[in-house]
Amino acid sequence: MAFTSWRGVVGAIKPTMRPGSLEELIRILPEGIGLIPLFLDIQKGSKREFDRGVKQYEPLIETLAEKKVDLIHPEGAPPFMVLGHKGEAKLVKAWEKKYKVPVFTSGTNHVRALKALDIKRFVGASYFTGPINNTFANYFVDAGFNVLGMNGIDVAFEEVGLLSSEVVYAHVKKTFLKHRKTAQGIYLLGSGWRVLNIIDTLEEDLGVPVIHPVPARCWEIQHRLSVNQPVKGYGRLLAEMIPG
Repeated sequence: MAFTSWRGVVGAIKPTMRPGSLEELIRILPEGIGLIPLFLDIQKGSKREFDRGVKQYEPLIETLAEKKVDLIHPEGAPPFMVLGHKGEAKLVKAWEKKYKVPVFTSGTNHVRALKALDIKRFVGASYFTGPINNTFANYFVDAGFNVLGMNGIDVAFEEVGLLSSEVVYAHVKKTFLKHRKTAQGIYLLGSGWRVLNIIDTLEEDLGVPVIHPVPARCWEIQHRLSVNQPVKGYGRLLAEMIPG
């Protein structure tokens, strides 16, 4: 590759063309880590789109592998979670064998983050409604977790970024308090909501770690590239660079 960065280069595949999480990740990544983003165009957040979307990742993975990036991260939990935990693992293994580049998805990242924090029982929140939340929960059950709840906010997929962090805080807190005696953590599914500013607040108020996709992504990228630069303000996982 003609262009590189001194601490490593990550190729990221964004499932949507909405702004937000890409800028957030770039702001918190340590200096010297390069990021090459490519995009799909999921627009409605339907299961049909997710089923179709998985096949659309591979040409972009091939493009990034040809650029000799150090790491490839196909983002978007739902497109891979609908495959199930085992189905996703099989696909990732096949991609790594074919393209000779380490690959991690949002789902595998979240599983690693939960395990790093020694969370076995958690409550989850998403910006989806209906049966697909059961699909998300089953993914984690198959990975060995006890999902105490996976509750969605009723909001149009394209309007997720407009939700205030205060509204999301209230939703997450209400869900958590139903299980406060047993829950060891909180999981926020999806990069679409703009709520980095409430992660520390949730952890302080509720006394458990919070897994949010953007800090978790930064955490794993660092570990994969043998970088160890804690970033405060976005939860314990990244602030302490928990081993994992």
